[in-house]
Amino acid sequence: MSVFLIGQQSGIFMFLTNSMAALVKNNQSYIWVVDDKTTNVNALGSIDIRIGTELQSLKGVAHVFPLVTAGVSAKFRNGTSAGLTLIGVQVPEFAGGPWDMFSGKKEVLFRDGAIITDYFNSNALGNLAPGEYFEINGKQVFNAGLTKGVDAFGGIYAFTTIERARYLANMNTDKASAFLVQLNNEQNEQDVIRTINNHYFGVHAWSGPELTKETIFTVLATSGIAFSFGTIIVFALIIGFVIIGLTLYSSVIDRIKDYGTLKAIGATNSYIRNLILTQAMIIACSGFVIGTIVTEIFRKGIATTGTIFSYPLWMRFAFLLITLVIAFFGSLFAIRRIIRLEPGAVFRS
Repeated sequence: MSVFLIGQQSGIFMFLTNSMAALVKNNQSYIWVVDDKTTNVNALGSIDIRIGTELQSLKGVAHVFPLVTAGVSAKFRNGTSAGLTLIGVQVPEFAGGPWDMFSGKKEVLFRDGAIITDYFNSNALGNLAPGEYFEINGKQVFNAGLTKGVDAFGGIYAFTTIERARYLANMNTDKASAFLVQLNNEQNEQDVIRTINNHYFGVHAWSGPELTKETIFTVLATSGIAFSFGTIIVFALIIGFVIIGLTLYSSVIDRIKDYGTLKAIGATNSYIRNLILTQAMIIACSGFVIGTIVTEIFRKGIATTGTIFSYPLWMRFAFLLITLVIAFFGSLFAIRRIIRLEPGAVFRS
């Protein structure tokens, strides 16, 4: 139970943190220039497009790509509607997305009215099929291609060209949401970031990894997600601790005469302690194997709905270590009872 609950909650938490910063996490190689009040890539402000031209003149800068994000309303043939986060990128570079293409190529965005949505969002988008037409803010577009597993935090991403995004979202052509700066040499990244932050008013430059961390921190700090998942994991630890403690303690009570006999014929407390710890480790390893199998079944099952995550090797070792620690401390109840046992008292009873 503990291994499954810890694995389940850790996996979903990883999925959520990945989706919190998905836009920047999949574009780590760029310097992100955003509004100076922005610490969350999911809530980008507006920037004057002329700043992009100025950034292009900086030493070490190879290219500057504008990016537009906008919340729009989509309506589908079956009469349903949904909100979308529209990502407008400059073609043919496609800096900012889309990524993880499943059907079609990025180049389909050259077609008039082309929008790329995600495979797993089909049901939320009125069972939208590839090639099917629908409306965004009352303007006709069509589903030109599909990504797979591209999730926005609390929303749905859709990709198109920057010009089309502005048109669909009724955004001024002199505004952008961010600029993605590509360098000639990544070794001078921090120099360029300092130059932008020291000399440009109203904007702030971040490296991709820095903005990823800041976005996740901002979302976690302003929501109860971390507390919620942390509480469940703590309860999972308590459950494992109590279950193993009760199991071993009950086992000791049921065989109290056997342990008393062992002590009477010369078994030391150290020998008895090792015997109980061995039982605890066997329970822990068995539970870890079963819990891991169930967790993998859960992970693969939930992946079919678009909730995709994987456990790094270090996390699997951490799960095993946590399980062994739970078993060790849970066994202390039984060890304490046996060490205090007087062999003679068993035979007198």
